[in-house]
Amino acid sequence: MSTLKDAAVGRTFIIKKVNGEGAIRRRIMDMGLTKGTKVLVRKVAPLGDPIEITVRGYELTIRKADADIVEVEPYKE
Repeated sequence: MSTLKDAAVGRTFIIKKVNGEGAIRRRIMDMGLTKGTKVLVRKVAPLGDPIEITVRGYELTIRKADADIVEVEPYKE
């Protein structure tokens, strides 16, 4: 299973699981990154951190360390 950290720019993914525990997991889920949500990877900063994604109709910038706890799979229409 791949994570959002390794996701390719311009591709759409479905969130399968949010790992982690405590405050970090809660913060990720509060931002709208929950199981079954569709996510589009828009950009990656020149040095690789952070990542800009589109989720639930808004743009979100997330650190690679946080993206590493979100498991995703490619979206198939």
